[in-house]
Amino acid sequence: MTPPPADLRNRDFGRILLIKLSAVGDVIHTIPVLNKLRRRYPAARLDWLVTPAIGELLRHHPAITDVIEFAREDGATPWHPTPFIGYVRLARRLRRAGYDLVIDLHGQARTAVFAFATGAPVRIGFDRPRARVWDASRPFPKDARRHAWQGAREGSWLAYTHHIPLPTLDRHAVDRYLGVGPLLGLDDGAADFSFPIPHEATNRIDALIHYYGADAAKLAVLAPGTIWETKQWRSEGFAEVARYFLQKGFAVTLIGAARERAVCQDVARLAPGAVNLAGETTLSELAALIRRSTISVTNDSGPMHLAVALNRPVVSIFGPTDPIWIGPYRRADAVLQASLPCSPCYLRRLSRCRHAHACMHEVSARAVIERADDILRSCAGAGTGLLGAQASR
Repeated sequence: MTPPPADLRNRDFGRILLIKLSAVGDVIHTIPVLNKLRRRYPAARLDWLVTPAIGELLRHHPAITDVIEFAREDGATPWHPTPFIGYVRLARRLRRAGYDLVIDLHGQARTAVFAFATGAPVRIGFDRPRARVWDASRPFPKDARRHAWQGAREGSWLAYTHHIPLPTLDRHAVDRYLGVGPLLGLDDGAADFSFPIPHEATNRIDALIHYYGADAAKLAVLAPGTIWETKQWRSEGFAEVARYFLQKGFAVTLIGAARERAVCQDVARLAPGAVNLAGETTLSELAALIRRSTISVTNDSGPMHLAVALNRPVVSIFGPTDPIWIGPYRRADAVLQASLPCSPCYLRRLSRCRHAHACMHEVSARAVIERADDILRSCAGAGTGLLGAQASR
């Protein structure tokens, strides 16, 4: 294979594949790259490889030519051939597409395999973890250095022809992803999170809000669940916040995936009047609900990033993860954390925590309520009462 030219900024790529499989927040962080790619290559075929559930959110985006679904077959029996057959079929499909540019922002072995399988002459991803990148960053606890993201993983960097520069880890994920911009000559304007919400999703949320009698009420959206158990603030805290908003005349909805319905039910039991919608909405419908919100209160989770992308007020409780890397983008005032010496640790299981989950337990409900009130007063002082959602959404 002929090596690609060193300077890609003047190339007019015609068939582009963007790879970011999951999770919701990571995909939201990648949307600014998508929007810049479309502006740079207006006539190109621009596809996105993503998991099916999140593909539902992207499918209506006018910048995307095709959403290609990657089904992980999580429930398959070990050593069963079904997942491998699916991977081979997907690799063949990607090869037939004839991409001339692949951008892999996921950076794992499986995505590197797919990137390489395309046969694209230009394949861009992050570089391997390097000690000098840590040395150019803030001091971190040992657990963070052991478990946190620090570059392309699992040897995936070997599949790329070009690497996105990573001089320090002290950059938000959005800005890390936008590091592909100088390689391709993308515009250097502000991150654009614009994505459409289909009318069907908005109509269903309008119907749900009407059904629960919340049409005229201010709306507080609470997201008590998260994939990592270490990132989950206590249910009693969310319930106290929910009761406060209910007393102030807000409608309160609890949101999350189907697997988070139980934790939302715990909050609903402690806060009578809160409506549990966990597992009842698609991602597009969830986005429509958050767009209608007066304020959201979340852990470090996908709904937090949806609120930022939709320009809605949000308060987020952080513990084992670093808000500078993956917090609400350019919303430092939205973050509440205990700031303990052991955090961030990036441990995913409570059984591995040696500090009794203090990073989350030491954030009080009163502090969350006060921060929410401060943010709402700030919005009101700006003259709108709310942060305005863009009409294009």
